[in-house]
Amino acid sequence: MAELIELKAIEERVILLAVNTGEERDTRACLDELEELVKTAGAVAVDKMIQNRETVHPGLYIGKGKIEEVKERIWELDATGVVCDDELSPAQLHNLEDALDTKVMDRTMVILDIFAARARTREGKIQVELAQLKYRAARLVGLRNSLSRLGGGIGTRGPGEKKLEMDRRLIHERIGQLKEELKGVERHREVQRRQREKAHTQVAAIVGYTNAGKSTLLNRLTGAGILAEDKLFATLDPTTRNLALPGGQEILLTDTVGFIRKLPHHLIEAFKSTLEEAGYSDIILHVVDCSNPQMDMQMHIVYQTLKQLQVTDKTIITIFNKTDKLEGNTVLKDLTADYQVRLSARTGEGVDNLLELLETVLRNRQVYLERLYPYSQAGTIQTVRRYGELLAEEYREDGIFIKAYVPAELYGQVI
Repeated sequence: MAELIELKAIEERVILLAVNTGEERDTRACLDELEELVKTAGAVAVDKMIQNRETVHPGLYIGKGKIEEVKERIWELDATGVVCDDELSPAQLHNLEDALDTKVMDRTMVILDIFAARARTREGKIQVELAQLKYRAARLVGLRNSLSRLGGGIGTRGPGEKKLEMDRRLIHERIGQLKEELKGVERHREVQRRQREKAHTQVAAIVGYTNAGKSTLLNRLTGAGILAEDKLFATLDPTTRNLALPGGQEILLTDTVGFIRKLPHHLIEAFKSTLEEAGYSDIILHVVDCSNPQMDMQMHIVYQTLKQLQVTDKTIITIFNKTDKLEGNTVLKDLTADYQVRLSARTGEGVDNLLELLETVLRNRQVYLERLYPYSQAGTIQTVRRYGELLAEEYREDGIFIKAYVPAELYGQVI
């Protein structure tokens, strides 16, 4: 009887490389995050190496002296490749591969790979493929060598090798096709936005650093049932759900893709239609993992990204999430936000405070109405009930007397 041979996928063992130019005070933290990204992509980081330099080497990323040290570590640790913490130029990628004689990846490649694995909807898949093709179009030569050497692994999911074997003309044609498809999706999104405006529906966009707990919060508030894992970019595709507040008001909550340090430019461009949801919202719910030692830096990255997306002049509620992981009386502050609330989306503690706060914020955007309607105009009260907050309703001989808060833009239609 022939022996059964167990076939196991080759585990990618990578060494993480970073250059500290003195401007990045948190290079070590960046590498820790890169380790999480690599783990999410399915590989294991076997070592982290940092080189202090005045500037990144234009041709090799790291200095020539460091090359020999890295080569030695690759041999000692039986590593299958290296991942650099910055986006490499085509020349750096090609030269570093030749010098180290191993597969070379960069932070952008790893993030794109995770996105390719996580995209579920048609829009998500289009956006990921568009971002990957834009990134790879300029790197065909360097990538082709590494892909033929390894035959799979991080950086090869999504469009895959077959598309990398196409010439630039075909890739640019495909980019053009994807852009057209994305325009169709954007038109559909625009129709939805107009319908929301017509219905006077208030929208809150949930933004935050990746793994801050946005999906867990949306599930807690609306029972959305979306994937919520303790992983970077656990959910990628946006989800919109209706939330009925205790006082009867309703608000739409839209989840957005998580932000991260050095979020690749290609991704911001490709995911603009999704990220624009934050720009079209009335309220920004900024979810922060207050148990993370890098909390302040992560908040800064989120505000930087919002600024890059030109999301300004919005009411911001900062939600300090994961309070169940805090020890002692930690002081939590966000000077940029209009309102702040502490809660644990996992346990539900403090969620009632957020709901009360949302009602207060919505009420501040509305106009107080006190009026007697003849019975012939009872339909108007239904409009008030649907789009506003009906506080009191009294049936009298001469009509129906109500006290309510209504959206400012609706006020003229109901008086």
